[in-house]
Amino acid sequence: MKSSSLNTPAPNPLNASSELPKLPMWQPLRGPFERWPHLTDLLIALLMFLLTLLMWSRNGAREVLSLQNLWDVIAFQCVFLGSFALLWRRTHPWQVQAVILGATIVLELGLPADGIVAMAVSLYSLGRYEANTRASFIGVIATLVFVAFDKGIPVQPTAAGTVTVMLVWALWYIGRRLRFRGEYLRLLEERAEYLERERSAESERAVAAERTRIAREMHDVVAHQVSLMTVQAGAARAISRNNPEAASEAMASVEAAGRQAMSEMRHLLGVLRPTNDDTTLTPQPDFNDLPALIEKVRQVLSEVDCETHGALEKVPTSVALAAYRIVQESLTNVIKHVGAAAWVQVSVCADHGTLTIRVRDDGNIVGERPMVETTIDAQPGGGHGIAGMRERAELLGGHLYAGAVDGGGFEVYAQLPTGMGKT
Repeated sequence: MKSSSLNTPAPNPLNASSELPKLPMWQPLRGPFERWPHLTDLLIALLMFLLTLLMWSRNGAREVLSLQNLWDVIAFQCVFLGSFALLWRRTHPWQVQAVILGATIVLELGLPADGIVAMAVSLYSLGRYEANTRASFIGVIATLVFVAFDKGIPVQPTAAGTVTVMLVWALWYIGRRLRFRGEYLRLLEERAEYLERERSAESERAVAAERTRIAREMHDVVAHQVSLMTVQAGAARAISRNNPEAASEAMASVEAAGRQAMSEMRHLLGVLRPTNDDTTLTPQPDFNDLPALIEKVRQVLSEVDCETHGALEKVPTSVALAAYRIVQESLTNVIKHVGAAAWVQVSVCADHGTLTIRVRDDGNIVGERPMVETTIDAQPGGGHGIAGMRERAELLGGHLYAGAVDGGGFEVYAQLPTGMGKT
């Protein structure tokens, strides 16, 4: 199994439907209106006011514009209020529509003037900016009823009256559809932002998991090799005077163990390099490397028995790696806490969908080590060897026990599911 790399991007949860919506081609034309909405509304209100006065002057209502009596002043105030009420069309759309409709009704009841042009903009704003659907419907229906009776449609329908009613409905409907589209685009943007945050969080979780894996692998490599080197160096020192040749061989073993430790450390740290490096990643250890590990330990310990049963070649690579590391860490603990005089028995068995690992020593302890699981996390020096083995087992859905056994000795027992069924 190849080592995974921190530079490998995490799976992207965004799909085609969750990307940011594309802006319409005419979007730049809306820029000034969106950047200065208040100024835009002021210009629209002033334009509607001037258009209304122009319409009155062309339709024979010049005497109203002369302001010769109180009714002319009232008419002028109605068109002024109705037009400049558009300044609040974005924040209070149905109130603006009510003001303009009321001003138009006053004009139609007793004043010699036509309606207010601002009604068109107000209808659009009622559909576009009113969040309350009921208020929006009530406003447009009230306007439709007024226009229908004003044009005499219930009594004598005409083409001009029907077109006017349809125009009222069309203005409101265009605004409503644009509101729905705006809401849809807003929801798409929020969803895309949410998925982007989730992608970033997933990437961070992947990096954290990879760092944890590297730390665990580094501990296994360094602890095992350094333990071998310490024991062999001590033996070389003890026999250096009486048997220099044997001491030289022991120091050669120390050198070989150091070189292998450095090689494995470079391999693990290589995943931190950029992906454009030409570093070749070597496979992670599995059961094929177990005999070499046992032979290396036999150079230090007095007796190491190893038994394997079952179809180990069919065990998944992740389980094989975890099993190798558990055996390696268990032997390291024996070297560290028992010493070279220890007798160790290693058993690996794959049967009925379960991989069973058992590493047991004879218990001739020369150093201090935890004897029960409750003290594993409080080892002297803050070591996490057994805790790391248990974490490996639990990540794969298995379990691990480490503690003293009857008759003396210490045993590490682990069961890992292989998912192969009956072997």
